[in-house]
Amino acid sequence: MSRRVVPVKFNRRDALSLWHDVTMTSVLETGPDLSSRQQALMMTVYLETGPHTVRSLAAKLNVTKAVITRAIDSLESQRFVRRCPDPKDKRSVIIERTGRGSNYLSDFAERIRGHLINGSQVA
Repeated sequence: MSRRVVPVKFNRRDALSLWHDVTMTSVLETGPDLSSRQQALMMTVYLETGPHTVRSLAAKLNVTKAVITRAIDSLESQRFVRRCPDPKDKRSVIIERTGRGSNYLSDFAERIRGHLINGSQVA
């Protein structure tokens, strides 16, 4: 179960500064440079209860199945997710987590935490 903690004072500028700092750190580090859509897709797979199919992800992100397929192709090439046959429907595939993807998101979460603890402007 996910728990959301909202700081007492966190205005729009603070929110944008946090997102900017985390994004800049992510871009400047060596490693994959994921698009916002790829990041949203990956976090959906990792944070929300599955199973996740191309159809369910397309509905969730309000895009076409082709858009999801391209994003999954990219995430799969980074070994952040994998396609597995759906045991209930052989025509369908399930998008699953990987250890590498879990590590990437754990590191990303720590970047966010680091900026909140050390670099945020929250009073």
